[in-house]
Amino acid sequence: MSEKGFEPLSSQLGIAGTSYRIQLGLINGRWASRLLKGNNVIDSYIYKDEDVQGGYPNQNIIVGWVLRTVAIPNINPHQVMKTTQALVKQAIDKKEQKKVMAPISETKEVELEKVPESQLKRVQTKGWVKEEGMKSIQELEEDKREAFRERMKYKHEEEAVRKGETIHITRDLPSIPKAGDQTSKSCPSCGKDLDFKYCPYCGQKL
Repeated sequence: MSEKGFEPLSSQLGIAGTSYRIQLGLINGRWASRLLKGNNVIDSYIYKDEDVQGGYPNQNIIVGWVLRTVAIPNINPHQVMKTTQALVKQAIDKKEQKKVMAPISETKEVELEKVPESQLKRVQTKGWVKEEGMKSIQELEEDKREAFRERMKYKHEEEAVRKGETIHITRDLPSIPKAGDQTSKSCPSCGKDLDFKYCPYCGQKL
């Protein structure tokens, strides 16, 4: 009999001492079994209503069908029965499992709750805020350039003095401080007394 539309409810269990395997399942909603050897299906059998007891095929009827189909003399019916018992147990478990699993068509779509806009936590955009009294990057760069110009001017003057050249210093010289007068400026970074806007030694603004 053709096994078209066979829905397996058990694995393919081998019969001890033979190369045959048995499998239980359904064909068009009715209990059926098939006998296999290698990759070939030797025979299939659909059980009648009277062959089914308690909702499952009678094990003795399964054994009788196997003994009639398998062309092996002196096959041990006890081994066939042990295989049949394991098959029926697997089929029962599989069928009960299918009952527990709800069909996809019966599952309800779950609508996700929409979070109110007021409860959404927005990521705060981080940025640099210029506080009062702070210099911008452009201003800091200008200060560095001014300090560099001061250092180079002072360096050129020192080199001219070492070479014995006469230079004209156009910047205003500070007045000589009186005794106890602490108006002279010194570099807060290196401690040298200078009258520059920027220290010619370290470039720190005075």
